[in-house]
Amino acid sequence: MTRPDLADIISQGRGAVPADLVLKGGRVLDLVTGDLAVMDVAICGDTIVGTHADYAGVREIDCAGRILVPGFIDTHLHIESSLVTPYEFDRCVTPRGITTAICDPHEIANVCGLEGIGYFLDAAGKTVMDIRVQLSSCVPSTHMETAGARLEAADLAPLMDHPRVIGLAEFMNFPGVLAGDPGALAKLEAFRCRHIDGHAPLLAGRDLNGYIAAGIRTEHEATTAAEAREKLAKGMRVLIREGSVSKDLHALAPLITERLSPYIAFCTDDRNPLDIAEHGHIDHMIRTAIGLGAPPLAVYRAASLSAAEAFGLKDRGLIAPGKRADIVVLDSLESCRAQMVLAGGVFADAEAFAARGTTEPVGRRSVRARMVRAGDFRCGGNRAETPVIGILPGKIITEHLSEVIAPEDGDKRPDPARDLIRIAVVERHGRNGNIATGFVRGFGLQRGAIAATVCHDHHNIVAVGADYGDIALAANRLGEIEGGFVVAAGGKVLAELALPVAGLMSLDPFETVQERLVALRAAARALGVTLEEPFLQLAFLALPVIPHLKITDRGMVDVDRFEIIG
Repeated sequence: MTRPDLADIISQGRGAVPADLVLKGGRVLDLVTGDLAVMDVAICGDTIVGTHADYAGVREIDCAGRILVPGFIDTHLHIESSLVTPYEFDRCVTPRGITTAICDPHEIANVCGLEGIGYFLDAAGKTVMDIRVQLSSCVPSTHMETAGARLEAADLAPLMDHPRVIGLAEFMNFPGVLAGDPGALAKLEAFRCRHIDGHAPLLAGRDLNGYIAAGIRTEHEATTAAEAREKLAKGMRVLIREGSVSKDLHALAPLITERLSPYIAFCTDDRNPLDIAEHGHIDHMIRTAIGLGAPPLAVYRAASLSAAEAFGLKDRGLIAPGKRADIVVLDSLESCRAQMVLAGGVFADAEAFAARGTTEPVGRRSVRARMVRAGDFRCGGNRAETPVIGILPGKIITEHLSEVIAPEDGDKRPDPARDLIRIAVVERHGRNGNIATGFVRGFGLQRGAIAATVCHDHHNIVAVGADYGDIALAANRLGEIEGGFVVAAGGKVLAELALPVAGLMSLDPFETVQERLVALRAAARALGVTLEEPFLQLAFLALPVIPHLKITDRGMVDVDRFEIIG
């Protein structure tokens, strides 16, 4: 919807002429005062022009018995992790009340660089929801992995004044910041006095001070109330995350109070369509937080007004004159079930989604890994003492375990009876053909293999398995389908989901992706997998900026020491 003329906004707000649209007689939640009062809401084009009065409209909708709240804002996410394009993500979550999404396209940027960011910027101008972009700060995330692209400060600077850009996305390389890495400091300097998003799991004390002093304003990696409180006390806005793997809401819910809520917001980070279908998105976080005892005013404030303030979006977050007409009509505050959604004055319905433009997909045929064989996944070494990645369900932080695994014929073999299975990363960008292997505990997998090209943040092929032949089969199949997820056992592919857009996103409707994820989850469980979300859990095992032990195509990474250990 185009911006209305200022004279029309004023005259409709004064009631001198009928408003374009009036939502009649609903109860409006005021996120400043906490009042819940019956009133009309008058809208001119994309702008709210009147409240706390009676209005006549060219179009009027009876909202009696309903509650009106501002549209929800997801303050940090990677749309690619929804496994669908921005258009299908829009169609999937906007009807749930999410009217603004602040995304970091660093998944696609790690595959195809500026072309990937450009794809998101173009799509953001066409979706019903308002997509804002943070420019990806860590491509690649560290020097300990092989990505498909590299972006420096000079690459990002020309995009900083794009109307859809807010600032610099999550600065994951916090060791680089603290060590004064020249590349890291160049990016921070280029975006000085603009919004810079943070990413600093478990960082505390003076190191946290130094990190925040670099100009970093928001952060979503707090997993305990104590960690979040320290970050709040030091001036950071805390973004509470509830994704498909990282689930921090229960731990941080006690912080969602009327006193602290102005400095707290919500984000999903990485959430797939199956979880959205089964549970929800930001609407799920709202329901859950209220169910945990958080005051509804504090919860809804965090979901919109506080989020808008944190990212400098002064035109939204309230149902008030002059604000963007992002409005969710609910049955009740506690259930948070959207009955109607307006995004910038546009009804989020089938007609609006059908009227959008399109963007040509990028990153096709991006899986350029060499063909692999079963023997490529042997794990050598003479020492029986072996580092093992320990999964913590519901977290992307991992344990750094040590287990005795005696080599046999030059190979340390998987031992499903002890829940010790092979993990491997295969470089897929066609750069060097690296293959690294190691061990992981926590999947429960007893046979077969799972492989994926969704592998944060470099998005090489990552696989886990009990059988080398099945690992090879699954990895090679990913090359044939342009990336995605594959489950294999007994020399056969049991289930798969093709993600041909950079090996990250499907071109199918989100409903189709949901169905295939159900089949993939069932196939994984048939192999013994006990994790609720094994595929995204697998993806984070290769991210070397999350403590404590990870793996990339260059080897096992001790994140605490920030070095490759083998």
